[in-house]
Amino acid sequence: MASIKDVAAEAGVSVATVSRVLNSHPSVSPAARTRVVAAIESLGYRPNAVARSLRTDQTRTLGLVISDVLNPYFTALARSVEEAARALGYSVIIGNADERPELQDHHVRTLLDRRIDGLLVSPTDGGSPLMLDTARSSTPMVFVDRWIPGVDVPVVRADGREAIRDLVAHLHGVGHRRLAIIAGPAATTTGSERVEAFREALRSYGIPLPDSYIGQGDFQADSGRRATERFLALPEPPHVIFAADNLMALGALDAIRAHGLRVPDDIALAAFDDIPWFVHTDPPITAIAQPTGDLGRAAVQALVDRIEGRRPQSVTLPARLVVRRSCGESPTDQRSNP
Repeated sequence: MASIKDVAAEAGVSVATVSRVLNSHPSVSPAARTRVVAAIESLGYRPNAVARSLRTDQTRTLGLVISDVLNPYFTALARSVEEAARALGYSVIIGNADERPELQDHHVRTLLDRRIDGLLVSPTDGGSPLMLDTARSSTPMVFVDRWIPGVDVPVVRADGREAIRDLVAHLHGVGHRRLAIIAGPAATTTGSERVEAFREALRSYGIPLPDSYIGQGDFQADSGRRATERFLALPEPPHVIFAADNLMALGALDAIRAHGLRVPDDIALAAFDDIPWFVHTDPPITAIAQPTGDLGRAAVQALVDRIEGRRPQSVTLPARLVVRRSCGESPTDQRSNP
């Protein structure tokens, strides 16, 4: 591998001149710059990123800690973050918390040790001491999708309340009156917010949400399966199960089919977090979609703004209801709310 000394010798200049060219210093003459660039291309020289970071105090690297890499929503979010960061000249190191606060802290600690320029986090809980200390430190930080209440960090997220109201209105219009929800962890903002939005929407139609119709999940498929098993064992099972994320919806679908029941003939199913394979199930699943690509791009831009000394505002984007056929809709009723 060619060194900076090799480039200097090839171009007939000093090592200091090569360094100035690499750092876009204006004092280098056009002729010398041309020779250095030609030597770099000829030798295939690649600057040492670690050495450069020590000089500039920047690594051009962002950290992203997501809640669950196996969740298709977070996979898509990570991809949009990586694409947006690359367009701005940054690389991304991704840590998968697997919905475990201790693993989240491990990744945050590791990323900070690697001298990242900024950190994007989708918190798995209400805030560990490490997360709170990091938020208060000089490390630029942005929360994406989830957040920690009371912490002064910009948040980029989707607001699902209106879409949940649209879903309940749609279910009521189809004729459903016994509606249950599989909730995410109460320690997460998305877990608690979706339950409350569902409860409020039901209240507007005079529909109660008894405790027996609230299944406690953890955003994993197994919890959706267990909650559905409990719903189906009730003397009056619900007409509809609304899973507060896509993996819990998958678990719910497995349990429904294991009982020999059909969607939507025997029980209806809807989900938060639309994903591509929902259109391929039989029937296609009615779901609430989040603007994943826009969220990733907005989160990266907010973080880069913080890195460069600006004060970005939090960003809230709307989610939308995508009506398919898993709740008793007719084939002509499929639509997507703008």
